[in-house]
Amino acid sequence: MRFSSRVPRDLRPNEIAQIVEAKRQAGVPLTDLTLSNPTRAGFSYPREAILGALAQDQVLDYDPGPRGLPQARAAIAEYYRDQGLPIDPEFVFPTASTSEAYSLLCKLLAEPDERLLVPRPSYPLIEILAGLEAVRAVPYRLRRSRPSGWEVDLEDVARQAEAGCRAIAAVNPNNPTGSYLKPLERQTLSLLARNRGCALIVDEVFLDYPAPGRPMSPSPSMAGNKDALTFVLSGLSKVAGLPQIKLSWIVVSGPEPDRSEAQERLEFIADSYLSASTPAQIALPALLRGRHEIQRQIRKRLEGNEALLRAEVQSTPGVELHPREGGWYAVMQVDRPASDEELARELLVKDNVLVYPGFFYDFPSGEYLILSLLAGEKDFERGAASIRRRISASRSVDPRKKESE
Repeated sequence: MRFSSRVPRDLRPNEIAQIVEAKRQAGVPLTDLTLSNPTRAGFSYPREAILGALAQDQVLDYDPGPRGLPQARAAIAEYYRDQGLPIDPEFVFPTASTSEAYSLLCKLLAEPDERLLVPRPSYPLIEILAGLEAVRAVPYRLRRSRPSGWEVDLEDVARQAEAGCRAIAAVNPNNPTGSYLKPLERQTLSLLARNRGCALIVDEVFLDYPAPGRPMSPSPSMAGNKDALTFVLSGLSKVAGLPQIKLSWIVVSGPEPDRSEAQERLEFIADSYLSASTPAQIALPALLRGRHEIQRQIRKRLEGNEALLRAEVQSTPGVELHPREGGWYAVMQVDRPASDEELARELLVKDNVLVYPGFFYDFPSGEYLILSLLAGEKDFERGAASIRRRISASRSVDPRKKESE
């Protein structure tokens, strides 16, 4: 049987995933510093309010529309108004997930094998989703600039756009570098998109989680951008810490007539799927109103774990903790003889600590570890101490002898 080339031929799990599965099958407890599921992170959810929002009588009635239910679109528009952005509910399209949103936009914007520019390093799912739509994902660089942190290499984006593209994707703030789009980057990306006749896709799922001290006014969101056809993505998974309810959205903006034509065509695509859940849309106004308490808990966890990690590594030679502007992840740069993949494997095999090596996110060299700051405090403290000890031990051992450690 011949299958589509859009699905990889080799679907075997990588070595780290195989080790994780073997340890779990053997009942070995792991300290998981890759945790991204807030419902498994020990937060206190308003149980009655969430269940009550999902138990309304209207959930028994099915009256779908390609642009979603009016009350859901109004609630999303209100979320942006809270940030000082006057978004018209008519410009909002609920979807089942941000993954589905990417898929719909690939259908809207690109023919097979046309180019979507994607940031690197970043979350690799975007490239996978593009491939499943037969769209070619072409990376552009994010670069580290001291002391300002990670930023878009605008010259590289311009070079890639010159070769042709249907859209430029950006993640704001980026996962995992935590870097927000700066004003110059927003302006330049908009200008490039407009001049090249392509669109911007801006993934803002982590927008509400700035690092302490970062000013949030004016809003860092690109929703309502009038300088180029722009599709902003977000959803309940991060905004309200509720990934299981499966509701996200697209906000369309840009100059006319591009915006109106994009909405008409997106409506046609959405009408073919009608995948946004009716119960989730009916519950959305209450769930978004209740987001502030869970966000408060998540921010407190992120800040506490980041401070703990900083204290652990500040006196460890050859380790640098990158500044975080926002998001849920910490980026550690480690100067040691072995690669980040080998270090991650050592931590898993010898210390039962699970972290991401930088190559998972296509970092430019093999010297990065990526840690989720969402993990429980005790797990994070235990994992951070193990990382410090493992790095210190590896630096004190001749690399030719480290296999006997």
